[in-house]
Amino acid sequence: MGQVTKLCDVISRLSAFDIEYTIYASAPWTDKSDAMVAKEPDAGGLPLEVSNAGLHYFLEISIAKEFVEDWIASLDEKPTPSTLCLRVIDYATNDA
Repeated sequence: MGQVTKLCDVISRLSAFDIEYTIYASAPWTDKSDAMVAKEPDAGGLPLEVSNAGLHYFLEISIAKEFVEDWIASLDEKPTPSTLCLRVIDYATNDA
């Protein structure tokens, strides 16, 4: 946590993160957006390291995990990491 990586890398490793954490990313959201997983401060707002990195709220880990599990269960075959990433971005943009 607290380390900048790419959004697609975070999404492909959702199961590695605690559901108490949130994904933050640079806009516009793409698979190559800078991203970070961090715990939202109790008082709300952005964690300092997220703010310093110029990132913004993307989606809570718990919501992303639930969406991915439900979506994959409806498919006949497992999606590629790129397809998964783009689908989560679409969900965060249009449905979350």
